[in-house]
Amino acid sequence: MKNKALTLAMSLIAINALSAPLADACTRFTYNGMDNSVITGRSMDWIDNLHTELWAFPAGISRSGNGTDKNSIHWVSKYGSVIASSYKIAATDGMNTAGLDVNLLYLTGTIYAQPKSGNKNLAIFNWVQYMLDNYATVDEAVKDFGKNKLNLLVTDVNGRKMDLHMSITDASGDNAIFEYINGKLVIHHSKQYTVMTNEPPFEQQLALNAYWKRMDGKFLPGTEEPDDRFVRTSYYVNSAQKTADNQQQIATVFSIIRNASIPFELSKDPSHPNVYPTLWRTVADLKNKVYYFEETNKPNVFWVDMNKLNLKSGAPTKKLSLDNGEIYAGEVSQQFATAQAFSAPQINTK
Repeated sequence: MKNKALTLAMSLIAINALSAPLADACTRFTYNGMDNSVITGRSMDWIDNLHTELWAFPAGISRSGNGTDKNSIHWVSKYGSVIASSYKIAATDGMNTAGLDVNLLYLTGTIYAQPKSGNKNLAIFNWVQYMLDNYATVDEAVKDFGKNKLNLLVTDVNGRKMDLHMSITDASGDNAIFEYINGKLVIHHSKQYTVMTNEPPFEQQLALNAYWKRMDGKFLPGTEEPDDRFVRTSYYVNSAQKTADNQQQIATVFSIIRNASIPFELSKDPSHPNVYPTLWRTVADLKNKVYYFEETNKPNVFWVDMNKLNLKSGAPTKKLSLDNGEIYAGEVSQQFATAQAFSAPQINTK
């Protein structure tokens, strides 16, 4: 029976490897520890330099969903946040002062909903910030954003399609995943949905993982493909030690997300890259409001204690520069400097 199970598993791996579409290789998960601790880990895997920097945005900022677009959604941020930016145009990861964590990942084959007359417009570049600014809990976000009252406008960046899906987690350990499948917004909402990778769509990820759960860790798929990383990460999250020691909790989350990361390596086919290397990793402690950051080409992990930043309405926007070779270690809240915030490009609606 063991040999038959092994043969079947190897066959599934081979089929998945042959059928998997080209994708980027981000991973994210939620770890629930003792003492009501909730900690998320994510990897950012991409083909080129994202010129990432960290930003501290206070509450009370007036924002537009799509620049000067007359049909843009407008809002004032209810919560302060610390975010990681990409290409100096968008937040792709971050946590707000209410303990809501938001992660943006690639999803090959995404088909967004067509804009609807009467809906306000929100550019894809502002999606993460919109969630961080407006919601304290996953349930709030699901109920409000799930009304489909906004047109999510999308455009290419550097010639690449922005096929994206989003995961959110709050301080209670609740999770939700937002995907656009065949032109419709699909939301998966449950405390049990603790792991997400790039592909296939989340519903199919759950089905694939169901088989491997029956194997109970006797052998795990080891490739860099998103579905294999989903299985490995799910297994390690579910088998991770539970402890009240916060330092050990953070170390546990880092150990799992590093296991799901992609090394710097030569592409087997330069014209069709399948997975991209991990550029950075974040670990967000939602209970203690501490945001950890690790660049894979730098020697140290550093972190931001949000309690030591002034994120109240009226405080200045601040930046921690990472794009000029800076190296940090330890807690860095005092090294943020006042700066003019980046502007997301406006997407043409014509």
